[in-house]
Amino acid sequence: MLWLKAFHIIMVVSWFAGLFYLPRLFVNHAMAREPAEITRLKLMEGKLYRFVTPIAWLAIASGLVLWFAFGFSGGWLHAKVFLVLLLYGYHHYCGILVKRFAADENVRNHVFYRFFNEIPVLILTAVVILVTVKPF
Repeated sequence: MLWLKAFHIIMVVSWFAGLFYLPRLFVNHAMAREPAEITRLKLMEGKLYRFVTPIAWLAIASGLVLWFAFGFSGGWLHAKVFLVLLLYGYHHYCGILVKRFAADENVRNHVFYRFFNEIPVLILTAVVILVTVKPF
């Protein structure tokens, strides 16, 4: 089980790395004016999203296996599962934004994406506290 736990942590860290970087690309894309830069950002956004999506599935799947194998319980776990669902919703919305940017249909400015970029940090902070401290 320790190998599975290590794999889960690696997948979670990798997923978050993608979710930290993708909205940063959105910030740059919302500010971009040069056609070559816009084309490059579209390519980067699409590739990153396609790369990080299976990583998200692996993080969730390995987390579920750990949950059912160890039989964790408690309010902290329910809160963590809720936050993981929120994170996957955020991930999915990033996919919608990738498609909007690819179709040149973005309607938000870079300031929105700067704030949007902070959501995974807040979720990660809460999850780490829940998992380590188990406050309830």
